[in-house]
Amino acid sequence: MSSGEIGSDIRQAATLLRDGGVIGMPTETVYGLAALASDEEAVRRVFDIKGRPYNHPLIVHLSPTEDLSQWGHFNSDATALAQAFWPGPLTLLVPRTARVSDWVTGGRDTVAIRVPNHPVAESLLELVSDGVVAPSANLFGKVSPTEAKHVFNDLGKLVDYILDGGSSEHGVESTIVECIDTPTILRPGSISKDDIEAVLHISMQADTGESRAPGMLTSHYAPNARVVLVETIEELRSQISELSISGTRCISLHFDSVQEYAFRLYASLRQADETGVTVVVALLPPDQGLGVAIRDRLRKASH
Repeated sequence: MSSGEIGSDIRQAATLLRDGGVIGMPTETVYGLAALASDEEAVRRVFDIKGRPYNHPLIVHLSPTEDLSQWGHFNSDATALAQAFWPGPLTLLVPRTARVSDWVTGGRDTVAIRVPNHPVAESLLELVSDGVVAPSANLFGKVSPTEAKHVFNDLGKLVDYILDGGSSEHGVESTIVECIDTPTILRPGSISKDDIEAVLHISMQADTGESRAPGMLTSHYAPNARVVLVETIEELRSQISELSISGTRCISLHFDSVQEYAFRLYASLRQADETGVTVVVALLPPDQGLGVAIRDRLRKASH
């Protein structure tokens, strides 16, 4: 079945998914490696293509018209966040229903759910009319894809089709909030701590406990190049100067706005590898809002 072809035929992509295929699909965050959540063989193939451990849970992507109660048990916090931010770059970790299988959750009794805000993804999910798992469409632990060609470059003919939806708008993965007892941010994203606190009217902390959602591992999103992190522009210039003098192929990473930083982060790391750069010196953005998510990805890329 595999071809790795890049195209824009949403109906073909939906048919492939319903027939047990695995495809690359666009979302507003990054491209996902998609399979029907109800098809164990297809989901296993997602894990195998990525080289991802089977116990590492997946996010179930649903269309805006899907009945959420069929998939998870939403308490008042989860319901408030879903109403405020869906469709959008927010994933909620909630107790799962009997419909959700162990092969999706890594054997956990919780499920991560998201309703993406991307016209192509929404149309695809409406046509499929079922939950779709879609971890980032790259090799496990490596840099996430934000364009269809990134998926092809990483996975090629291992996938059955790559649905092209243009460049991902946000460029970093969704914010993950656990809504079990006290709401907890498990992975920062473009929906910030302040955004979530404004809806829930509580003060929140990020979680540092065991990995129980995508993106919580210490090393992740990593290019082949070594990533060096600096806090000031002076430090950045000094590092680049020293590396250049020593003959090391290096580039600097810094942008005028955090939105541009997020949008171009993964593409820049990929380009560094493609052009034989051995060291990327990255200026950390301010530790607030979207900057928190970018700092998180850069720390994991440098680990």
